[in-house]
Amino acid sequence: MNSRRDFRSHRAALFDGIEEGGIRAPVYSSREIHEQGNDQAMDSLHDRVSILKRLTGDIHEEVENHNRMLDRMGNDMDASRGFLSGTVDKFKMKPTLTWQVFETKSSRRMATMVASFIAVFILIYYLTK
Repeated sequence: MNSRRDFRSHRAALFDGIEEGGIRAPVYSSREIHEQGNDQAMDSLHDRVSILKRLTGDIHEEVENHNRMLDRMGNDMDASRGFLSGTVDKFKMKPTLTWQVFETKSSRRMATMVASFIAVFILIYYLTK
């Protein structure tokens, strides 16, 4: 008789969710439903925070790269400024030096070439306008 009871209890446990009309849907309490909703919302929030963390890391890296580039550019500009101011100072110290620069043949060729480039640039500018 004991084996019959065990059989019925096993059978009842096995077919607990099935009724004659089909499978009975599991019953969830409102607390379980809210917990599932909260878990889904937390997972979604975790994913968004991870994306934002990666984005801020990428932005930080980009800013660091730009800062390094700007520092190099600033150093190059300082070096150019020093070189240019030294050249201008040489011209200011000796007013006749300006004319002496153009007295040599290579300097005259350079001046002619620069003037030609400026003239061609102005011509192209007015033709494209």
